[in-house]
Amino acid sequence: MIFDAVFFAIITFIVANIYIIKEFHETPLEKAVIVLIAICYLLMIIRPSLFIMKLDSKILTLCYGGCTLLTGFLISSVMSIFYSLFIMVRDVPFHPGIRVSPLYFGLHILVAVLVEASFFWAGIIRVYLSSTQIRIKWRVIGAIFGMVPVVNLFILFHILRLAYAEVVFEDKKLELNYSRVKEQICKTKYPLLLVHGVFFRDSKLLNYWGRVPEELEKNGATVYYGNQDSALSVCESAKDLADRIRQVLRKTGAEKVNIIAHSKGGLDSRYAISMLGMDDKVASLTTINTPHRGCEFADYLLSVIPKSKQIKIEKAYNVALKKLGDEHPDFMSAVNDLTASKCAKRNEEVIDSKNVYYQSVGSCLRKPESGRFPLNMTHSFVKYFDGRNDGLVGEKSFEWGEKYTLLENETHKRGISHADMIDLNRENIPGFDVREFYVNLVADLKERGF
Repeated sequence: MIFDAVFFAIITFIVANIYIIKEFHETPLEKAVIVLIAICYLLMIIRPSLFIMKLDSKILTLCYGGCTLLTGFLISSVMSIFYSLFIMVRDVPFHPGIRVSPLYFGLHILVAVLVEASFFWAGIIRVYLSSTQIRIKWRVIGAIFGMVPVVNLFILFHILRLAYAEVVFEDKKLELNYSRVKEQICKTKYPLLLVHGVFFRDSKLLNYWGRVPEELEKNGATVYYGNQDSALSVCESAKDLADRIRQVLRKTGAEKVNIIAHSKGGLDSRYAISMLGMDDKVASLTTINTPHRGCEFADYLLSVIPKSKQIKIEKAYNVALKKLGDEHPDFMSAVNDLTASKCAKRNEEVIDSKNVYYQSVGSCLRKPESGRFPLNMTHSFVKYFDGRNDGLVGEKSFEWGEKYTLLENETHKRGISHADMIDLNRENIPGFDVREFYVNLVADLKERGF
C-alpha cells in the first residue's frame, strides 16, 4: 500500500510545483514529460484504480483508492511545504543564481494548494462513500474541525486508520470465503430460522442480524427469519413463531428447522418448542444473550415506577409499535415477561424437550463506554442488580442447554455488547469477528447432523 501512496505523492508533488518547474524547463522532451505527469495526475483523481492493486470487491477497491489518495496527499503536502520554504530563502534547485519573484512564488502557492486540495477531496469522497467503519461521529468531527490546523491531521490519520483496517479485514474475509466456497460449511441438514429479540422487527431495509445472514448464505446456509411482532408476551410471541416454523417447513419441504434466537427470542423459542408442540419440528435451539433467568433490574423498575406512568408509557409505545408494523403490540406484557420473577416461574413450567439440542451463548462488556447508546448508559445500572453483563442482560442469565459459550474478547479491553452479538452496528470489533463466529457456530450444527 505504501508504495502506491508514495508513487501518488511524487506525481502530485511534481504537479503541485509545476508552475515553478516549467519556468526553468523549456526543452520539448521536458515539456512532454511534464504533460505526461499532469495526465497521470488527472487519471489518479478520476480513476485511481488504474494505478493500484485491484481487490475482489469494487467497494473495497474504491475505499483502497481513496486511502491511497489521502496518504499520497499527506506525503506530497509535506514535500511541497518543505520545497516552498526552500525556494523562499534559496535559489531554485539545480539552477544556481536564479531566484523566484514574489509574484511567481504567490502563483506557485496558489497552484500547489489547488492541486493538493483536489487530491484530498478525490480521496476523502471515495473513502466516505465506500467505508462502513467510519461512523457518523467521525464524519461530523471531520466536517467541523477539518479546517483547524494540526487537529485536522489527527482526524485524517484516524479516518485513514479505520479505512485501511477495513480494507485489509474485508479483503481477507473475501479470500477466506473464496477458499472454502466449495466446502459449503454452513449447509446444514435443516434450514436456519433467525429469531429477533424484543422491541425490534425483521426488516428488509435494516437487517436485525447485520451482515451475519449474508455471510452464512455465502457459506451454504439457508436462512429464514422469525417475523414475530416486536413487543408481545412470551406465549403470544411463541404462537407467532410456531406459525412461522410451520410456514418455513411447508416452503422448504424440510422436516425441522435450526433456531438461532437472540435475547427474548430465546424465551419465545423455548416456549414454542415445549408448550406449543414444536419439539418435533425443531432440531436445535441456540440462544444468544438470552435472559433465561430474567433481569433483576426489570423487577426493580416495575416496582418503583408508578402504575399510572407505566400505563402512559405502555400506550405511547404501543401506538408507536403499531405504526412500525406490529399487529397487536403489548409493551408491558413483553417487559413483565423479562423480569427475574416471571422467568423463574416460567422456567418451572417450560421443560426442555429431549428431542431438541439446546445450547447457549453469552457475552460481557468490559467497559461501559464500549457499548453504543443506550447500552453504554445501562451497563453500570444493570451491573448493580445483575452483575457482569452485556449492557442489558446479566451473565448469570445466559447459560442454558448442553453447551454454553461465554465470549469475553480477551484480546481487547472493549468487550462484546448485547447489540454486538447480532452485528447490529455493523462494526468490525478488534478481537471478535461476529460473522465468523456465526459461521463456526452453524458449521458446528452441520457437524452434529442438524
